[in-house]
Amino acid sequence: MPLNTTFFKYNRMPLLLTVVSAIFYGVFAYDLARTDYVKLITLYTAIFVLFYKLVKIGKHSFLFLTLAAFFFRAIFILAIPNLSQDFYRFLWDGRMLIQGINPYLYTPESFISIGKYPVAQAQELYTGMQSLNASHYTNYPPVNQICFALAAFLSGKSIAGSAMVLRLLIIAADFGTLYYGKKLLKAFKLPVHNIFWYVLNPFIIIELTGNLHFEGVMIFFLIWSLYLLHSGRWQWAAVIFSCSIATKLVPLMFLPLFFWWFVKQKSTIKTNVGSGLIKLTGFYTIVGVTTLALFIPFFSSEFITNYSKTVGLWFGKFEFNASIYYLARHIGYLFRGWNEIEIIGKVLPVLVFLFIVGLALLKRNDTTKKLILAMLFAFTCYLFMSTTVHPWYVATILALSVFTRYKFALVWSFIIIISYLAYANTDNTENLWIIGLEYLVVYAVFIWEVFFQVEKRSQ
Repeated sequence: MPLNTTFFKYNRMPLLLTVVSAIFYGVFAYDLARTDYVKLITLYTAIFVLFYKLVKIGKHSFLFLTLAAFFFRAIFILAIPNLSQDFYRFLWDGRMLIQGINPYLYTPESFISIGKYPVAQAQELYTGMQSLNASHYTNYPPVNQICFALAAFLSGKSIAGSAMVLRLLIIAADFGTLYYGKKLLKAFKLPVHNIFWYVLNPFIIIELTGNLHFEGVMIFFLIWSLYLLHSGRWQWAAVIFSCSIATKLVPLMFLPLFFWWFVKQKSTIKTNVGSGLIKLTGFYTIVGVTTLALFIPFFSSEFITNYSKTVGLWFGKFEFNASIYYLARHIGYLFRGWNEIEIIGKVLPVLVFLFIVGLALLKRNDTTKKLILAMLFAFTCYLFMSTTVHPWYVATILALSVFTRYKFALVWSFIIIISYLAYANTDNTENLWIIGLEYLVVYAVFIWEVFFQVEKRSQ
């Protein structure tokens, strides 16, 4: 699609917004510490306002917005992530794998504590990931591990070089999402520029490209899978969906939602229902077999023990930026006098599961558009109920929301930056007033859109 030269001849504002945004992104990437909360919030707010205006003004030039998205990501190419240390663990796992060591079987601490250094720059990586991360077994699925190993293979002795390889993979995934997201929007007869609420969003650029979180790769496979499903190629959709699961486990919760898409009970003829059930079974079988095949190279009894233990920590031990859980915890303090995470952390996943099953059976998600909407609400419920909501978790609902009328995820992608204020003090403790402000805004927009904008519903 050619650039609209007439548009830019008489309207230089998009170019100005792009240049100013690029300067701010440069400062964010190379001259910001997450403890400098005033600078962090100010920069992010400015970039977000510029992003919003850029999409609104430039929405008629898809190519221009695409080039801007490339340009902003390119600014981060040489940067070391400054809001998260997780990438040090990515590099550790990848280098372990290249050495022929199964990263699921050992913690970094188990080596460093006895003076062993199994990978290049082991001490630097251990120090960077910090002791909490280093003391636990890895929880990153196989596709992640393959990406980590590729970074180790191409740049196994340079932290900056390895980070660059991971960044290029994430950037490639983002533009895969752009490609298939545009196709899906066209199929739904929705404005194609909606995809830029995700691709050009500073939250996505900073958290994924900047801080190297692999939600972007998982989302790419998810959107690609949904496009294939919408196109009727459900067998290939199942294979790609498995890759999404094997990048992050999140899509597992979406599996029940496919029921009505396959079993389209628009007729009373039982053979139609039976045929749908056969296809649904085939879809689940392909997903299960492909996912298992991706995990098999790492399989052992120790792997199962270590992996399940690590995944269980997210609901049983860790707490960060939660909403309903924090309210339940406070009630527990009032009645019992201590933290009830051991109990609450087991109850909340059950409630999420029941909600998803209800969504799968009671809502007729018999079109791809309705299926995406169900996924949006399923994962939103999960985030509302979770004990830990890191900022980059919101990327999934932001991606799904561009195919719907809902904007609460877009609002959340802006306001969630205040969760980083937890790092403004030396002991990294959260200010619950700040968390309360974040969720007051998110829940207010969510409730307004879901329960009060009835006349605008198009689903």
